[in-house]
Amino acid sequence: MDVKIDTKEKFYEVQLLEPHLTANMTADLNDLLSELQNTPPKNVVLNLKDVNKIDPEAAVMLAKCQGEYYDNSHSFVMCQLSGTVETALDEMGVLEVLNITPTLSEAWDIVQMEEIERELLDGLED
Repeated sequence: MDVKIDTKEKFYEVQLLEPHLTANMTADLNDLLSELQNTPPKNVVLNLKDVNKIDPEAAVMLAKCQGEYYDNSHSFVMCQLSGTVETALDEMGVLEVLNITPTLSEAWDIVQMEEIERELLDGLED
């Protein structure tokens, strides 16, 4: 699996450099995403601009991974999906549960907003 990881101030940008996110790649990608969740900045933006096909197993893993991130008060946003990947996710029934933005800039905005929201909620609990 070929990926590029770019560390930003508030998140890791993980760009998958493969045209097809296969079922065989899910374990490696899941391991990578789990590892990043335990390393500051702990938030991830998964950039899928180079992916034009996704297997159902990979889609399910991404939905589960997003849930784990949010359960641990971290952000997980996917961006720059091709039309074919977005259609496939919709047909698999997972598009509605995924946090997806059209651009990297919008993904960055989501991470920032969720960080502020968590800070405010933490302040209310104190």
